Parts: sequence; C-alpha cells; structure tokens
Amino acid sequence: MQDPLRALTVAAWQDHNPDLDTSPMEIVALINAIGAAFDAAAEQVYSGAELSAAEMKLLVPLRFSSEPVTAVRLAERLNMSRAGVSKTLSRLEARGIIERRHHPTDRRAAVVRLTADGIHLIDRLFPQELDAHARLLAGLGPERLPVVAALTALASAVAPPTR
Repeated sequence: MQDPLRALTVAAWQDHNPDLDTSPMEIVALINAIGAAFDAAAEQVYSGAELSAAEMKLLVPLRFSSEPVTAVRLAERLNMSRAGVSKTLSRLEARGIIERRHHPTDRRAAVVRLTADGIHLIDRLFPQELDAHARLLAGLGPERLPVVAALTALASAVAPPTR
C-alpha cells in the first residue's frame, strides 16, 4: 500500500539530499494513516452520541479504576495536557457524567469518578467503538499476533526512558 505522494516526496528528498535517511518517513506515515483510520471509525460511533471520542478517551480509564484517580493522573496516563483534561472534565461534570470529590489524603486534589449516567454511557458506547475497531482489524487474520508483537516493539523503542 505505497502512497504515490509519499513515494514522490521520498524520491524528491533523495534527489535533493542523497545522504538523508528518509526511511523514518515510511513508518511515521503508516502510523499516521492507521491512527487516522481508527479515529475516523471512532468518530462515526460518536457522531450524534452524547459523548465525543475525546471525552470517551478520558472516561474509559475511570470505568473500572480501583484507586482514586485525579485529573493530573489522567492527564499523565493519557499523555494529554492538564489544561485540556481539566476543561473536558468540567464539561463532563456540568453534564452529570462525572463528579469530583475531595481526595481522601490530599486536600489540594480532587478525585474524579463516574456517575451512574457516565457508567451507563460508557457501557453502551464503548463496545460500539471496539466493534468499529475490530472491523478495521478483521482483515489481519493470522497476521494479528506478529503485528501486535511489532507494535509492542515499536512502542518500547520510542518510549521515553523511565526514571
């Protein structure tokens, strides 16, 4: 599945600078195309729904969390900005989907929890998103395990070093 524009771009860069290693372009372009396909599938699920795909991304980790979750922890876990998470949580709270309560051991922090309505929405909508993603992956067949292994290796290779 070679993209003709990408092939022309690589060729142009190689003509312009023959010593330039353009091989990362292939991996990054494929990752971006895959991400865009999954985002489009999710957006179809949430089009006209009570939640957006971005809101669901924040809510899913809360569904079965056994420990108190703060907005800061959510932002870190999801690699999102604190300001963006806070703004989204405020909108969700105003709609009765989440609630914030005082943290049991840190008075400066608030714990984020789903309301009964929030749980109902996730339980109804998230399986639809998973189904949309499964349809995209259906063509992999037996290649699925090696793809997972390759993606795991890639995720490890690009992960920031742990402290």
